[in-house]
Amino acid sequence: MDEADYAVPKTMSAMLLTGHGDVDKLHYRQDVPTPQPGPNQVLVRVTATAKNNTDRKAREGLYPTKGKEEVTSFAMGGSPTLTFPRIQGADVVGRVVAVGEGVDSARRGERGLLDFNIYADERRTINLTPDYYGHGADGGYAEYIAVPADQFHQVTNPALHDAELAAMGMCSYQTAYHMMTSANVSAGERVLVSGASGGVGTALIQLCRIVGAIPYAVSQPDKADALLALGAEAVIDRGDLSTFVERMLAATHGQPIDAVMDLVGGDMTDLFIDTMIVDMQCRSTYPRLSIAGASGGNISEIMWTRIYLYQVQIFGVSHGTREEAEQLIEWIRRGDLKPVLHAAFKLSELHMAERYFVNRGSNYLGKIVIVPDAQWAAHGARFALPTDQESRL
Repeated sequence: MDEADYAVPKTMSAMLLTGHGDVDKLHYRQDVPTPQPGPNQVLVRVTATAKNNTDRKAREGLYPTKGKEEVTSFAMGGSPTLTFPRIQGADVVGRVVAVGEGVDSARRGERGLLDFNIYADERRTINLTPDYYGHGADGGYAEYIAVPADQFHQVTNPALHDAELAAMGMCSYQTAYHMMTSANVSAGERVLVSGASGGVGTALIQLCRIVGAIPYAVSQPDKADALLALGAEAVIDRGDLSTFVERMLAATHGQPIDAVMDLVGGDMTDLFIDTMIVDMQCRSTYPRLSIAGASGGNISEIMWTRIYLYQVQIFGVSHGTREEAEQLIEWIRRGDLKPVLHAAFKLSELHMAERYFVNRGSNYLGKIVIVPDAQWAAHGARFALPTDQESRL
């Protein structure tokens, strides 16, 4: 980068979330004050930010923690940290253009990926709030973002475009990895992955293969070829729920699932448990269920006697650890993890991207990435939707 590339304007373009509601609560502004890096922070010129389902759920207020009818965003352990206006976007990629006090100026020019967690302090290795950039602090749906220097991890791999690197962001990959580490998934184990075509699901399939586990994907049949190519041992259609367990066991040749990575919830969770307890005498480890989503419904009816008599271990997962983030970055640097990028949209077209995400069709696999308009030619245009798909938006 030339010295002119480090010039930072006083204002920037950003998408501001102004309250809970539909996409009309997202306002594109071009006069937002550019943040300044504080002590131990870096200022990043954003080139790509992956879109996550948590953006939509936080916007719509779909994180009830007490009652079925509650409409709120999560506020664990105190006052809500999602205040308005807020810039969303957690999985940020870009270049360091300025540094705060205590940060080596040699970091200017680094390309990196953000560990999206907001940790309680610099010594804390886990995030139990659970809060993140784009929720409790401004995120990457903007031209610039100020973040902790030790959470912006350099990735120089020239084979990865910035949009592809954003598609491997921590919101999906760290969540997936923490689901596995919480359940102590190990080599040779059979792992059921629900919601396998999304960002966390595709991450889980790859991560299972890295540690030597065998992933079985639950997804639509028309996505089977892509998921098999990604590493799934077999793809099982949700289909008729009355035959789901039978079809799952047919795929495993009658062997029980060792651990379930559940991104669906609702009616499916009890069936997922069935796949683990069909023959307890042949098991050598406890049945384990990690859950990090409820796309199929926020309420599941489960008999607790089945849980404690069969000794099913359940792990709730929303965020990971600093150590897991560092391990993922190392795998990304080495090329062990592959991006699953579906498409890129301009930041000014975030409304369109949100509608596409909600109404995505059967060809959808992986992640959507949002690119600032000023960076579109360099980092977004090559990943735009084909014209025939864009015309249907």
